[in-house]
Amino acid sequence: MQYSNSKYWDFCAPCAGILFTLSFAPFDYYYLLLVALIFLFASWQNISAKRAALRGYLFGLGSFGLGVSWVYISIHDFGGANVITSTLITGLFVTFWALFPALTGYVVVKLMPKNKGPIRIMLIPIIWMLIEYVRGYLVLNGFPWLQIAYSQLETPLSGYIPLVGAYGTGFIVVLTTSVVVESWHTKKQLLLLTTALAVLWGAGGLLRTVKWTHEIGRPIRFSLVQGNITQDQKWQPDNKINTLLKYKRMTEEHWDSNVIIWPETAIPAYLDQVKESFLLPLARDAKQHSTDLIISVPVHESAQNENFNAVITMGKEENIYRKTHLLPFGEYLPLQPLSGFVLSMINMRLGNFTAGSIVQPLLKAGGYQFITSICYEDAFGDVSIRGISDAAYLVNMTNDAWFGNSIEPHQHLQIARMRAMETGRYLLRATNTGMTAVVAPDGKIIKQAPLFTTTVLTESITPMGGLTPFASFGDKPVITLMVILLLCVMLYGRFFRLKVA
Repeated sequence: MQYSNSKYWDFCAPCAGILFTLSFAPFDYYYLLLVALIFLFASWQNISAKRAALRGYLFGLGSFGLGVSWVYISIHDFGGANVITSTLITGLFVTFWALFPALTGYVVVKLMPKNKGPIRIMLIPIIWMLIEYVRGYLVLNGFPWLQIAYSQLETPLSGYIPLVGAYGTGFIVVLTTSVVVESWHTKKQLLLLTTALAVLWGAGGLLRTVKWTHEIGRPIRFSLVQGNITQDQKWQPDNKINTLLKYKRMTEEHWDSNVIIWPETAIPAYLDQVKESFLLPLARDAKQHSTDLIISVPVHESAQNENFNAVITMGKEENIYRKTHLLPFGEYLPLQPLSGFVLSMINMRLGNFTAGSIVQPLLKAGGYQFITSICYEDAFGDVSIRGISDAAYLVNMTNDAWFGNSIEPHQHLQIARMRAMETGRYLLRATNTGMTAVVAPDGKIIKQAPLFTTTVLTESITPMGGLTPFASFGDKPVITLMVILLLCVMLYGRFFRLKVA
């Protein structure tokens, strides 16, 4: 495939990156991801590592340039930065994350053996997924956006999600494209490889019919309140009373529900500022109606002078959860003091929160314990399986108003659906402006509220018990296995080169 040296492949790489992103929500052209990766991997054949890095970088510019374009809206429309500053910061954000597919291309070609097709087939998915894991968990507290598996929730490969999670399923997707490229490259063992892919995808389809968890009680009636408070009005002092009264009124209209959930930071004030005058009377009313409230509110603890993004339960059950996985540059500033200095120069003021302890008791509502995640936390599979054996459902409380009418709310809901599939639990997702939704254990959306509407979404779900394989073990076995496979592939390739020499 010497023609991969053509510079036309360089120009096409950003287009392939755009096709890659079109496979995710809200576009949902699932199989374009396979086309994009086949092009990218084919373009890495018979070229230098530096050229592969260039094509990977151009691919990343295309994919992240479209896929995280909503960063501009957050910075410009709601962060108060001017057009030039917003464009520069968004561009810097895109160019940074584009480094990861560039790194993948460089490492793949550096380690790629000249012969032995089976090694090449395995090497690409191993390298891709390990670097995706580094991006998703280790760099700047993790940025798992546009990870491969999220685009495949409607394909047969989604059957693997309860087994091996997002990274294991992503590995199978990349393995598929690697097999296609190798078959095209060598024209050898085409029938065997095609049969293997058919079996792999067919098994995924069969796995979609497996029920990994089971019902453990009667249905619980939930009401999810979507207040639809725009971000530029949310924290205005003049709007505080009206916001509180709005949520109170919408709650009182649904006392017939067992549980009522408000979105992330629905209350535009610290807990101690509204507890006595507003929340305690509301809690007394909830008890009288045998209803539990799940409310998100920022908490200031003066003893340590720390702020927490938190969720409280009120009514029959009272407890608190403090967010553990914070959003970099939104809730805290990494790379200090540089990041703080730069943001001060452009007059941007962001949150200053402290992460809660990883070890926290599960909250309880409707008679059952549940897993709590606040906004960005639902992008991390490990958050949703802490204590999952004792939890009957998942609750995610989010405020995507920061991103306006962009593709971000659609992408975020898609990510949240993965957590329901990994755990075999219903997911209740309450958002400020959308997308509020109830998601079944198989990832299907049962009911969803429209964007930018003031509404209450009411639905009954069944508490679930039992554990999926992923809920039992998490990502660590899959990542460990990939590291072992990488070492084996590298040792085998080295042995083969020595033997040939």
